[in-house]
Amino acid sequence: MTQIAQPVPPTAQPFRRNLAIEVAGLVRTFQNGQQAVRAVDGVDLQVESGSIYALLGPNGAGKTTTINILTTLIPPTSGLARVGGFDVVKEAAQVRRIIGATFQETVVDKNLSGRDTLDTHGRLYHLPKSLIKSRIAELTKLVELEEAIDRATKTYSGGMKRRLELARGLMTQPQVLFLDEPTQGLDPHNRDRIWTYIRQLKAEQGLTILLTTHYMEEAEQLADRVGIIDYGKIVKSGTPEELIGALGEDVVTIFGSGDTGRLLASLRQQPFVDWASEYSTGETPGEDSLAKPVSPSIQVGLKEQAGKSLRPIVELAEQAGFKIADLSIKRPSLNDVFLKYTGRRLRD
Repeated sequence: MTQIAQPVPPTAQPFRRNLAIEVAGLVRTFQNGQQAVRAVDGVDLQVESGSIYALLGPNGAGKTTTINILTTLIPPTSGLARVGGFDVVKEAAQVRRIIGATFQETVVDKNLSGRDTLDTHGRLYHLPKSLIKSRIAELTKLVELEEAIDRATKTYSGGMKRRLELARGLMTQPQVLFLDEPTQGLDPHNRDRIWTYIRQLKAEQGLTILLTTHYMEEAEQLADRVGIIDYGKIVKSGTPEELIGALGEDVVTIFGSGDTGRLLASLRQQPFVDWASEYSTGETPGEDSLAKPVSPSIQVGLKEQAGKSLRPIVELAEQAGFKIADLSIKRPSLNDVFLKYTGRRLRD
């Protein structure tokens, strides 16, 4: 792994608790005809220096709008946002000097080579020629593009373009790196490579990273803290372990048909049930499931292992007039956290 020299940061205003990113009451509205739509609705966010924070949520949840505000591309309607101690509105130029970013849509000139892409970015930021040359060499090695760096980017695969964009985001030696859906559309192999680079950047350089994702596994694997965002609000935040651990022992998924409202009411009254939610699904059941799922379905978070609770659950379903077509058991995941706090599955 190539060691990349740390930048000398500009002097910023002091901010609380060694925070690299500080957001309070952030709101952004857009006008949709006669209606004002809140894409970001009162977001509070704190990211410690040298940590990885993941905003986890579906498309349209407000993740990209939040990133766009923090990278000074659009102003907030109201609220406070500071990066590295600098206000993103009042001190936007200072913010731009200390950040790097990759965005959801891949944006590279197909006629430029990888080297020219990085060189152009360095010159736009007025980096000295000697520094641009050394940075290109270091970053090309980091993202494993040595053999392709002088080829036109139109010959690059999707994974290679993502890695080139990551290198471009690091050209200016940022203190804070923003990654908007960094592995969207990539195959598992290329996704794993991007994950490896992100871990290395944190471990070897102490880089602060804020990434957005709708992949549960990505948030679980990479993030020190996760903020679950839906409809422009962060509904729950914490470490992955805290969020998952708070769901109890097992999660039971019940596929079937009948009076779901009555069954949910009965389940929520049981001392062994932590939470119960309904959702519609057309998904294939888990590996331990035999029958085809029937919509709607119910998920139940248990305070104890499922072995002691299955019979009471089946009996409650019979009493509620709910016919069980299939039932599965698994350990909790971030998807279950999302379901508990939003009432729907992340992949919906």
